[in-house]
Amino acid sequence: MRTRFTGRLSRMSASIAVLLLALGTTAADAAERDPLADRGWAWPVAVVRVVRPFEAPPGPYAAGHRGVDLGDVERVRSPAPGRVAFTGEVAGRPVVTIDHGDGLVTTFEPVTTVLGVGDPVARGDPIGEVAAGGHVAGGAVHFGVRWNGEYVNPLRLLGGVPRAVLLPCC
Repeated sequence: MRTRFTGRLSRMSASIAVLLLALGTTAADAAERDPLADRGWAWPVAVVRVVRPFEAPPGPYAAGHRGVDLGDVERVRSPAPGRVAFTGEVAGRPVVTIDHGDGLVTTFEPVTTVLGVGDPVARGDPIGEVAAGGHVAGGAVHFGVRWNGEYVNPLRLLGGVPRAVLLPCC
């Protein structure tokens, strides 16, 4: 009699432990949620092809790649609502910068625009055309994001790279 009760108690204890462990993981995941995720940002290009990923520098003045390079681009769109903060040349390259509020600023280069500083943009509005120059190959754009002055990986705001869709062959 005692062995049956002990066996049931052990199984019930194991089930409760698994349930608590699962609940604990969910709570921990929620606590570690990325504050930049789920903001409703859109990709600034029609077709996404990352040709060079974000590479965080080890320090503020160290080498790194403070954005992502997106290939096969002609027109660039605003990923979120904001106001144009800068248009002009930096180191001989045309740059467009948008202030999205909440400490978030995006930079695109090499991009030319007809927009002026202070112009409002909505999510998906065209902001410019890819120009020649810059460190990226022709037809590519560098997309950088600063959050409270620090460069962050733009993919954090976009949910990562979109999944590939396989099309039927032949």
